[in-house]
Amino acid sequence: MTFRLTVLGTATPYPRPGNPCSGYLLRTEHTAVWVDAGPGTLAELQRHHRPDLLDVVWISHTHADHAADLLPYYYALLFADQQPRAPIPLYGPPGLADRLETFLAGAAPNPASAAFDVHELHDGHQADIGDLTLTSRAVHHGLPAFGLRATHDGTTFAYSGDTGPCPALDDLATDADLFLCEADGAGPHHCTPEDAAAAARGARRLLLTHIGHTLSTAEAAERAHAPVARPGETFTIR
Repeated sequence: MTFRLTVLGTATPYPRPGNPCSGYLLRTEHTAVWVDAGPGTLAELQRHHRPDLLDVVWISHTHADHAADLLPYYYALLFADQQPRAPIPLYGPPGLADRLETFLAGAAPNPASAAFDVHELHDGHQADIGDLTLTSRAVHHGLPAFGLRATHDGTTFAYSGDTGPCPALDDLATDADLFLCEADGAGPHHCTPEDAAAAARGARRLLLTHIGHTLSTAEAAERAHAPVARPGETFTIR
């Protein structure tokens, strides 16, 4: 198996019929990473990979359209037919574990650590996961948020997460074989299609995602001169 990206969902800020929110599956022959867990993506993930056999989950930030399916995933891992060998490594921004604990606590606490081995990201965080190296960069989104570079055998995938234009976004894209960038719309905390195209000047290929409701996919693609990711598509990164 080559280094591949499968699009689980791209919608913002809530899932639409046939399109969950942000979520992606990165795979090599030996490693599988769920990147962002927006609402509806857990169901789509199961079309491609067993959730209990993931090597790691990586979350860009705690907005619900990127992280809410961690909650049903927790119940799947602990109280259903999934059989994880150990808590699933979960990489995300500072405070992610506390956020999960708040949602999961009932009459008695349901500790997130029963399902997840949580690691907090920081700018420049690097982790070797199987045959992938994951490097996280802090980006501008009004709360702790990160973009991702994933490298396998000399091939690099880059993902913006949600962010406005910033030097870290340009760094993420530089020399990437495939750069997946959101184009949610204007404002300091999101990219326009033109912003995505500008950041992608150092990348070999640009793929737009997370198109805001004020834009059609056709308009976004025309403005950025790049294709738009669609749920269910799989791309060979190189």
